[in-house]
Amino acid sequence: MPLHMTKIAFSAESPADLRAWLESHDDVGEARLTTRYLPKRHEEMVGGSLYWIYEHALIGRSEILGFEQRDDGRWWIRLAPQLVPVVTKPKRAHQGWRYLAEADAPRDLQDGETAGDAMPPALARELAKLGLV
Repeated sequence: MPLHMTKIAFSAESPADLRAWLESHDDVGEARLTTRYLPKRHEEMVGGSLYWIYEHALIGRSEILGFEQRDDGRWWIRLAPQLVPVVTKPKRAHQGWRYLAEADAPRDLQDGETAGDAMPPALARELAKLGLV
């Protein structure tokens, strides 16, 4: 089983904005994020997914295609240029990225199912604060 990671959808104003950014890279076949350090477990993560955090909830994922070193010593996280919606799951914000085990990853939404059918992010966050989810 591949290992996943989580990252905040920094500067995205909405999930639609994140989707548009990812899809704008469709013509080159991958979107890229910069990270200072190569994850120690990076080989396990190829084929896994980067799960996006928006408003303290996991809202979608993008497949991790690989990692590539840049000329300045930093690393590219190479992603498939699409956002696969997942069942909304509360997740605290954090800096950088964090590992996410397969058992802790939310499932993909099925055809015809919307994120609102599962649970709105704001409601999921409040219920998590109360220890109910």
